[in-house]
Amino acid sequence: MEKRINYSTGAKWEDIVGYSRAVQIGNLLEVSGTVASDENGVMGKGDFYLQTKFAIEKIEKVLKRAGFELTDVIRTRTFVTDISHWEEVGKAHGEFFKDIKPVTSMIEISALIDPDYLVEIEVTAVKV
Repeated sequence: MEKRINYSTGAKWEDIVGYSRAVQIGNLLEVSGTVASDENGVMGKGDFYLQTKFAIEKIEKVLKRAGFELTDVIRTRTFVTDISHWEEVGKAHGEFFKDIKPVTSMIEISALIDPDYLVEIEVTAVKV
């Protein structure tokens, strides 16, 4: 049986809600929904492109911490609060994934947990 490894960022929400930034079992890594925020608050307020870019960079950090790379990503799920901004979101996504080409979904949702969050991204990665 494969060992489970939980990766935490230490954010207070992880214990309150009961989740991990990422969970690894064997060669599979699932990364939680990631938004454009850090210890300084929301980054790229009002900008779908910048929030997408920041979220993917944040995801890349946990991937590397777990020994994975962006090239190991096989699926992305992007939740946006206004689908009319799909081109800005897609442009940022493409800057990281245009040669990797994971399967992907972009889904419009009514809101995220903070009204300043415009984009939330989840990824699945597999080490081959």
